[in-house]
Amino acid sequence: MTGTEPSTGRLGGMREWKAEAGVFLSVAFVAAGVLGAVQPGTGIPTGVVQLTQFGPAAGVAVLALLRPARTRRRLAGALPGPRGADGSAGREALLLLTAPLIVVLGAGTYALLGGDARLTDPRTLEHPFALVVAAQLVGACGEEIGWRCLLQPLVRSRFGPLTASALVGLVWGLWHVQVLAQAPAYAAGFLAATVAMSVVLGLGLERVRANRLLLAGGFHTLVNLGMLLTMDEESGAVLPMVLFGAACLVAAVPWVLRGPAVSILTPAHGAR
Repeated sequence: MTGTEPSTGRLGGMREWKAEAGVFLSVAFVAAGVLGAVQPGTGIPTGVVQLTQFGPAAGVAVLALLRPARTRRRLAGALPGPRGADGSAGREALLLLTAPLIVVLGAGTYALLGGDARLTDPRTLEHPFALVVAAQLVGACGEEIGWRCLLQPLVRSRFGPLTASALVGLVWGLWHVQVLAQAPAYAAGFLAATVAMSVVLGLGLERVRANRLLLAGGFHTLVNLGMLLTMDEESGAVLPMVLFGAACLVAAVPWVLRGPAVSILTPAHGAR
């Protein structure tokens, strides 16, 4: 423990962990709903960025106001800083390469099955592609500062990296509440995708000491842009979403088999 926040023991630590997670998730869900409701009045097109993506960032901001020292500790490594000589550079490259792999697997399978998978010319989009890319990265970072930079370390303090990553991915998927109104197979494919991508991100960032936000946001952006240009999974069509989920699961397998240097079932030591 640091600063003015004394250690409260194991039971107190459990209460603190649950309280932090509860505050963050409550704000993330409510803020996303409010931001989604006000977006039409802002004139910001959803085809460029969805304001709901900043719900997790709002959760981080509120938690930072309530527990600044603990929140700073959770966010350690999110921003650029000194890099350790632990081979993380190779892991970072593999992490970012996994994003286009997911797109190729999903879109390629969809095309083989006769789906409408074709490369869209970025110049034909409704808005300038450079604007879409920049806005997508900002929006993705608005999510990832909450999911991978705060909630992942928080849950990781109680569970191993694999379990923590899967739990964060499940919450991440359920946070997209509108998906649950779709067909069951569509929702299942989406949840499979968020859990699998969260596992990739959680294991890929397990020992990365700097730039975690940009790496997670970059992965998120590459997947979003790839699917935007190759598939129509957001139309509500079941097959492309199911194949997208399956592609994410396949891409996660090497990360699980390879695993981090520490046990994938062991919680982080000394974290509260």
